Amino acid sequence: MKRPASALDWYRRMLTGVLAFLLILVFVGAIVRASGAGLGCPDWPTCWGCLIPPWKADQIDVEKIDFEKFRKKAERLGRDPNEVTPETILASFNPVHTWTEFINRLVSLPIGLFSLASVVFALVMPSVRDRGKFRIVAVVSLLIILINAWMGREIVYSGLKPGIITTHLALAMLLIVLLVYGIWIARSRPVEINATRGLVWTVLILFGLVVTEGIMGAQVREMTDELAKSHIGEDRAGWIAEIGKTPIYLVHRSFSWLIVIASIVAFVIARKQKISDWRVKAMLALVLAMMVMGIILGHVAVFPVVQVLHVGAAALMVTLIFSLFLRLSPALKGRRDLLASGGEEA
Repeated sequence: MKRPASALDWYRRMLTGVLAFLLILVFVGAIVRASGAGLGCPDWPTCWGCLIPPWKADQIDVEKIDFEKFRKKAERLGRDPNEVTPETILASFNPVHTWTEFINRLVSLPIGLFSLASVVFALVMPSVRDRGKFRIVAVVSLLIILINAWMGREIVYSGLKPGIITTHLALAMLLIVLLVYGIWIARSRPVEINATRGLVWTVLILFGLVVTEGIMGAQVREMTDELAKSHIGEDRAGWIAEIGKTPIYLVHRSFSWLIVIASIVAFVIARKQKISDWRVKAMLALVLAMMVMGIILGHVAVFPVVQVLHVGAAALMVTLIFSLFLRLSPALKGRRDLLASGGEEA
């Protein structure tokens, strides 16, 4: 007979819900970026002054729009704030961009709800081992979500200001790590492991390389946005080559080879040690897929679909590799039952 779900089971399910919607949000956010819909909703938390955005420009009530915010944004973007009028604002309305950004906001709602629920379950759960860790993971995750929500607002009002987007991404990666860790320590099944320390360190190094590569990729993307603003009306092919000459792009491009090498080394070591965990194969497959997509974006063309898959795969890779590290980490201390106590009662 199946036992009833405990508070710890519900806690794990809530964190899993946060992680699932966070990964979905990464893909949706990538669609927003690739489609240029980042400013589809020019205000926050409303969109064009409405809780439900309009489909047509004539549905917009200009009296609900804060013109001062539009003028400040225009000034930050180097435009004359006096040119901001109801007519120019309505002329910038794009229903596809508006609803793409609005859907992006909707997907973020379950993240906050699941995170809040995980905090409640962490606080009310009975005395179990590592209960303090469960509470820290839940509370810190909720704080990161709230900070990132605030930063999402700042991204809208700053006109995609450089630095904010990279920080936004870095916090999302930190949140993924926290969620994967919280889900893992809430497991009640014993963990059997036969990995060597060499494999664990290789996976950990690979994880660090992937995170670093992701942050540099966000900075390259920010440079692309800035160049697009300063070369309005010019042929993209004419100015995009400027990015290829920057140090951050050159390091970003070369860094990918380190990731490929580290993933192949980890795969070979795991095969020699007869570790059959599905994460090992999935890790190598994702790395190679990312490499192919990077080559397409860097040497063929910047296809929006490839951009979306590239960003989404990066988030999946962070999740997968850190999960694999936790799976193998008991080998660092030579204790196969290090994580097995995470869900057992004290």
